Amino acid sequence: MDTLWAPWRMTYIKSDKDKGCIFCEKPKDRSDEASLILFRAPHSFVMMNAFPYINGHLLVAPYQHAASLEGLGDEIQLDLMKTTQRALGALRAAFKPEGFNVGANLGKVAGAGFEAHLHLHVVPRWGGDTNFMAVIPQVRVIPQSLEDTYRELLPHFRR
Repeated sequence: MDTLWAPWRMTYIKSDKDKGCIFCEKPKDRSDEASLILFRAPHSFVMMNAFPYINGHLLVAPYQHAASLEGLGDEIQLDLMKTTQRALGALRAAFKPEGFNVGANLGKVAGAGFEAHLHLHVVPRWGGDTNFMAVIPQVRVIPQSLEDTYRELLPHFRR
């Protein structure tokens, strides 16, 4: 039998899932790098997904704690979309993906891990980036550490 190791999953498995809303708490942290925050706009921010589906998986969220777009005012919605555009531009410049998945999981049944705080997933995609690993539960192949991805993306958000 072959063994496939995914040791990074243990951090998630052992993490305290009831410690509050990461989209409210992480922006309060003093270190953007420790919180994986790449960019702060007036009403929203970009944060790396600590447990990504693929290299460069970003999360864009408003500071306002709201479960859906309907709970946000026009100014915040516009800022959220502009910040999403900035995330797309940074990913294009850093990694040259061939496409993207951009979307929100609204509600627990739709896959939302934090259903009370709207956030958008920005996932870069490349031809052939999924393989047999995707069908094995809880296993992902991520070719770069979160720290290296952060350092590679950060300059593209500072432009």
